[in-house]
Amino acid sequence: MTAPVFLDVDGTSIAVRRAAGAEPGIVWLGGYKSDMLGTKAEKLAEWASGQGRAFLRHDYSGHGESGGAFADGTVSNWLSQSLAVFRHFTHGRQILVGSSMGAWIALRMVQELHTPDENRIAGLVLLAPAPDFTAELVEPALTKAQKRDLAKKGFFEEPSDYSAEPYIYTRALIEDGRNNRVLTGPIDTHCPVHILQGLADADVPPSHALKLVGLLPADDVTLSLIPDGDHRLSRPQDLDMLVRAVDAMVRQAG
Repeated sequence: MTAPVFLDVDGTSIAVRRAAGAEPGIVWLGGYKSDMLGTKAEKLAEWASGQGRAFLRHDYSGHGESGGAFADGTVSNWLSQSLAVFRHFTHGRQILVGSSMGAWIALRMVQELHTPDENRIAGLVLLAPAPDFTAELVEPALTKAQKRDLAKKGFFEEPSDYSAEPYIYTRALIEDGRNNRVLTGPIDTHCPVHILQGLADADVPPSHALKLVGLLPADDVTLSLIPDGDHRLSRPQDLDMLVRAVDAMVRQAG
C-alpha cells in the first residue's frame, strides 16, 4: 500500500491516493463515515491498475487518513475538498464514481464544474445513491429525543451497523444539507449516468434511487436493481457489477 499524499484545503490536510494512467480517469467518492481504503474503492483501484487507467481517491476531513474532526464536517466542506482534489490532481475527462453520500457529492460536483473551463465529467456511476439524505431520510425520521439532542447538544448519535463507533449527525450537517439539495427539480448532469441500487437496502430505500432517476430527464440513465443487494454492495458479485458498470462507462465515454 502506497502512502497517501496530502493536500491542504482551507487549513485541513486531505489524504489523497492517485495513480496516473489513461483517460478518462476514475475518481472515487466514498460515503458518510467511509474511507478510501474500503472494499469497493480497493476493487476499483485494482481494476484501474490492471487497465492502466488513472484512478484518484481521497478521504474527506474527519475520515480515514485526513485531518479534521468528523463532527465538524458538512456536505459543503466535503464538496469543497472533493473539488480541490479534483482540480489539483486530474487532467482531461473523468468519470465520477460515488457511493451513498459520495453520489450526492458527485451530483453537486457536476453542478459546480459545468463551466466552459471545467466541463470535464464524462460520466457518473452512482452506488446506492443518497443525495439529500439529511433532508429526505434523516430529518423526517427524527425522534423527539433526537430533536431534543440536536437542539440542546447540537448533535445526536446513532449506533452503526458498519463500525463500533456510532454515527454522529450534527445540527450543522443537517442545516448545511438543506443548502445542497439536488432533488428539488430536474437535474442536468450533461453526461451518462449509471445507478446501482440494492432492493434489500435498509439504509437508503430503492424509492430514493427511483426518485433520482425521475429527475434525470435529459441524460442517458441506466438503473441496475440488485434484488438481494444491501446498502454496502460489497459482495463479490456486487463488486463485479461495479467494475462492469465502470468499464462500460469508460467505453461509452471513449
